[in-house]
Amino acid sequence: MNGYVLAGGASWRFGLDKARVELGGRPMLLRMVELVSAVAKSTQIVARKGKYGEFGVSVVADCWPGEGPLGGIITALEASAKNGEKSKWNLIISCDMPFLTAEWLSFLTKRAQESDSDVVWPHSASGPEPLCACWRTQAVNTLRPAFGQGVRKVMDGVKQLKAEVLDEKDWKRFDSAGRLFWNMNTQADYEEARRILETEKK
Repeated sequence: MNGYVLAGGASWRFGLDKARVELGGRPMLLRMVELVSAVAKSTQIVARKGKYGEFGVSVVADCWPGEGPLGGIITALEASAKNGEKSKWNLIISCDMPFLTAEWLSFLTKRAQESDSDVVWPHSASGPEPLCACWRTQAVNTLRPAFGQGVRKVMDGVKQLKAEVLDEKDWKRFDSAGRLFWNMNTQADYEEARRILETEKK
């Protein structure tokens, strides 16, 4: 299992680089890298070329910066394919999910390794969660041509793959508070995450 954390977004709604904001005394991006590293044999960041070198984590330059998360996913899969790991799985998550847990990611990755699908992803109460999913490396052979033909939405890319859905019966035991897939889009979201984490410490 290879691990990738997507940090290529512009953070327009957030107002500053949310990958660098701190939660629990750690930059958000490093929190996510450490989380993925608990279940992946190697973890890399996918971001614009030249960013996040100060974190001491290998960075894969996003081949299509500014084109959305599907481009980052394809960049990650191509990086794995270049390493001759076409039969391997890749855990790919966004950098702004403060309540993900290693227990859930362990379950997700194990389910993927037992699956014959191209992508294994959860569907939460809010809908599909494509930025917390496992992707088979060979899926790039379908996603790359689709991207070249103008597909930009991750959901549209998934429609062309064999997908396995993990629904509430799979993830609910890891998410009693209903926050597992919650992400930080705004400063208000960030402040709420800080408040929750500080409350849980008490």
